[in-house]
Amino acid sequence: MLYPELFKQLEAVRWDMEKDIPWATFDASQLSDEQAQTIKMNAITEWAALPATEMFLRDNRGDSDFSAFMSIWFFEEQKHSLVLMEYLRRFRPDLVPSEQELHDIRFEFDPAPALETLMLHFCGEIRLNHWYRRAAEWHTEPVIKHIYQTLSQDEARHGGAYLRYMKRAIGQFGDEARAAFAKVGVLMASARRTAQALHPTNLHVNKALFPRDTIQSRLPNPEWLEQWLDSQIRFDAVWETKVVDRILHNMSLLMERSFQSVQELNRFRKEMTLRVAPPTAAA
Repeated sequence: MLYPELFKQLEAVRWDMEKDIPWATFDASQLSDEQAQTIKMNAITEWAALPATEMFLRDNRGDSDFSAFMSIWFFEEQKHSLVLMEYLRRFRPDLVPSEQELHDIRFEFDPAPALETLMLHFCGEIRLNHWYRRAAEWHTEPVIKHIYQTLSQDEARHGGAYLRYMKRAIGQFGDEARAAFAKVGVLMASARRTAQALHPTNLHVNKALFPRDTIQSRLPNPEWLEQWLDSQIRFDAVWETKVVDRILHNMSLLMERSFQSVQELNRFRKEMTLRVAPPTAAA
């Protein structure tokens, strides 16, 4: 089992909301209303760990190891929402999300293949790590800069934990897992070709609720994410390239094959897809 070891590793570096956040260094002159509004949107978005955990537990009933790990991931992700709300409670109480605003993003996700979902969230952790690093640079107020730096480090550790489960899956399922991971990897590394940000909170997950079946579509300001990325933290081509490079690097380690471009990963995807296709389909 991976859960006991991951518990020890993540427990050893867990930060304390009261002791490790420098609340006393708050500088009101460095927090604009525009910046405070984005903190509220991120606080609500982080609350999406609740429906995501419900999805993970439902779709991984046969995997108690990974389901147990969800206790760590869920705790730390909800803590992200909580620390952002605590920041607002202390310094902009008028912007603290209401319980209804938080509850609005809790809805059921359609069942999906567990391997693809695992890879999707692995890539999501990489992307969020980079988004929060950029947010820490954009913000001018010292406390929120520190918070975003802290959250970005958590997301990187979560990505590392997901990678451990992906390695285990390859050992268990072989080419089936390779095909699933490569398929989603190609999608998530191709954000420059899409009109929307490729992150789990911005993908459609419930056909019956379409088009209000993404986390972002249920926020008080559904257009917030694109504005935050494009006009505020300015997550440009340079930063997007960093995300793609990290995905390709980790896929290279995972598959024990070098991928220098999305095109190379896509060729590998096609190769794996043929390997796992039924004989009649392959013919």
